[in-house]
Amino acid sequence: MTRVVAIGGGHGTAVTIRAAKHYADDITAIVSVADDGGSSGRLREALGIPAPGDLRRCLVALADTDAAGGERNPLAQAFEHRFSANAGELEGHALGNLVIAGLADAMGNFPAALEEAARLLNITCGRVLPATVEAVVLKAEAEEGEVHGQVAVAQAGRIVHVSLVPPDPEPPREALKAIEQADQIVLGPGSLFTSVLAALAVPKLREAISASSARTVYVCNLRSSTETPRFDVAAHVDALLAHGVTPDVVLYDDLSMPVGTLDCDGRRAELSVDEMGSAHDPGKLARALADLVG
Repeated sequence: MTRVVAIGGGHGTAVTIRAAKHYADDITAIVSVADDGGSSGRLREALGIPAPGDLRRCLVALADTDAAGGERNPLAQAFEHRFSANAGELEGHALGNLVIAGLADAMGNFPAALEEAARLLNITCGRVLPATVEAVVLKAEAEEGEVHGQVAVAQAGRIVHVSLVPPDPEPPREALKAIEQADQIVLGPGSLFTSVLAALAVPKLREAISASSARTVYVCNLRSSTETPRFDVAAHVDALLAHGVTPDVVLYDDLSMPVGTLDCDGRRAELSVDEMGSAHDPGKLARALADLVG
């Protein structure tokens, strides 16, 4: 049995999940819950729960189809439905966010709510866990000074360091156990500071990764962003190292991003869906990651 742990945020980790379904028997996604914008931000403020949006995306990725691309799960598709302006106070909310929030409110336990949502979606190949069991605020040291909140951090320009408030939030016990038992740990892809490092800012998760015997693979982004202006692959790795995270392997596609000087095991592969480097292709990523298990 091959056990894979994917750590990061919503869009990027969802791609990793879809890739891992090609070669892994058991997948655990550990997802940042620091988002404070949009539907997630409104539900956080109203109910005091961790942000559900990125967790929803990962649940849908686990539930949507099998690796061979079989019949799509209609409930998983419905989870992604976002209410329009005609829906009044529901405008902008994704149905899955509301389901997770409702389950959390009824059960009084956020991880248990995610487990129940996974049962509703008939997920049998893994689980989705929050990086922390409590709501947290992402904090950044940027060129303009200290910035609080994920939305503000994403717009802060050049970022030096990110952390969480409170600084030592508790991760789920199941997340630490999954890392301990993993055959492969995949970091990213996704927004470097507001997704990947937002999850890795939990000290106990970093400690568990460091202690794990699994190979840790960082999947670098395909292009720079407002968070990482003019970053090459090496600059992404330097940011990980500065936050106490040392990947065993860095997987990259240099189609749209220069590599720079890597002082670690770098593996080049074709990973993009197109020549523009628009997004990672789950099938191509699966082939590259499958070769890096163990």
